[in-house]
Amino acid sequence: MSRLSFKTFCIEKYADHKSILSSDVYKLFVKNGIIQMLDDDYEILHGHGFEYVIGDIDQILNSCQIPENSRP
Repeated sequence: MSRLSFKTFCIEKYADHKSILSSDVYKLFVKNGIIQMLDDDYEILHGHGFEYVIGDIDQILNSCQIPENSRP
C-alpha cells in the first residue's frame, strides 16, 4: 500500500469509526498534524492493525483538546 493509499484508508476508516464526513476528518487530521504523522511513521504504522492506528489517532486528538473549563 502506498503512503497516499494508507492516508486515504485511515481518513475513510476514521470517518466511519466516528460517523463523520471524510472531508471533516481530513481537515481535522491536517489541523492536528495527523496527516504528517501518518506520512512520517508510515513504515511503522502500515503494518499494524487499524485498531492500533485508531488508538494512536484518538490519543493524539484527545491530547489536542482544550478542556471546557480552560477556554476563555
